[in-house]
Amino acid sequence: MFGLNTFAVARPALAAFAAMGVVWGCYAATLPDIKAMLGVDEAGLGLLILGAPIAAVLAMLVAPATGVMLGRFAMPLGCLAMAVAFVLPGQAGLAGGMMLVAFAVAMALCGAATGTLDVLMNARVAAMENLRGHSLMNLCHAAYSLGYAVSALLSGALRGQGLPPGQVMLVAALIAGVLGMAALEADGRIDGLAKPKGLGAAALGRATVIGGAIVMIAFLSENAAESWSALHIEQTLGGSPAQGALGPAAMALTMAVARLAGQSVIARISPQRLLAGGAVVAAIGALVAAAANSPAMAYAGFIVLGIGASVVAPTAFTLVGQMARPEARARAVARATLLGYFGYFFGPPLIGFIAAGFGLRAAFGAAAVALMAVVALAPLMRR
Repeated sequence: MFGLNTFAVARPALAAFAAMGVVWGCYAATLPDIKAMLGVDEAGLGLLILGAPIAAVLAMLVAPATGVMLGRFAMPLGCLAMAVAFVLPGQAGLAGGMMLVAFAVAMALCGAATGTLDVLMNARVAAMENLRGHSLMNLCHAAYSLGYAVSALLSGALRGQGLPPGQVMLVAALIAGVLGMAALEADGRIDGLAKPKGLGAAALGRATVIGGAIVMIAFLSENAAESWSALHIEQTLGGSPAQGALGPAAMALTMAVARLAGQSVIARISPQRLLAGGAVVAAIGALVAAAANSPAMAYAGFIVLGIGASVVAPTAFTLVGQMARPEARARAVARATLLGYFGYFFGPPLIGFIAAGFGLRAAFGAAAVALMAVVALAPLMRR
């Protein structure tokens, strides 16, 4: 378990994770209004947000060097950059005839800022874990989920009052900026980000690649559900804006609670079993959401999906950190984060394209199929 001292030690990372949850929770809850503002269908929206993953991957390639250059200010500055970036998508309507281009550019900036910060904060947590000798990854990812849930609920309430997406996202950005200042610490340098002399990419080990693939699948399923659940409830099932916002909020809140529980469970259960079991439960939840005939049934599916998916990515990150060489640990986690973000960012556009061709039910079914691949990958981590 963990006590107040654990929270105090992890406070900077917790603040960074929570800030990221706040901006993405707001984005998911306001996505129906953004889609209406842009006047596009699911495929068009998926194409417009495709710049986010591309920019994220490019930014993540240089994120270790960015972390070395910024030193102890890396995480707080990353949070502030992300907060500023997330003001922009909701303001795309001000660009008039260039609205679609402005939105695509804004999402690319969001992707770059988020990708950089995620590498930095996961690497920082991996260093904290090995310094303290026990897992902190579930706790920090719980902070993301909690920030996401609270932000989605707040954003849904603001939407219900008639606020446009630009104003709703501005509120979330301000909250994220305040949290970003709490990420500053006296000695926040992320050791192990610099490339060790004489160690090439192969020295990071196969566990980094396998763990990154598991994180990719986990991020694909959870971010697809978070990004498209509001549309599924409002468009497929005829729910209200408040009911739509409750979809991503319910899943994120469930993930926060499950990750806090996973913080202690991981010490009692084989990490490989936890990975496989979580993936199976998440796949069942995705199928329930796909087959839902009411918002209530969809909530049940997203809750089950959240319970299962909550432990997959944090457990994979922890295993990568444990199996990497000490001098390359932060770089190994950064590489796994990079691989994982292919799912985090490319997942929502992919789901959009599937939804445009076959409907959102089929899209969530595809996420369930992807999750089952974790069952095959988990035993490979043991080897």
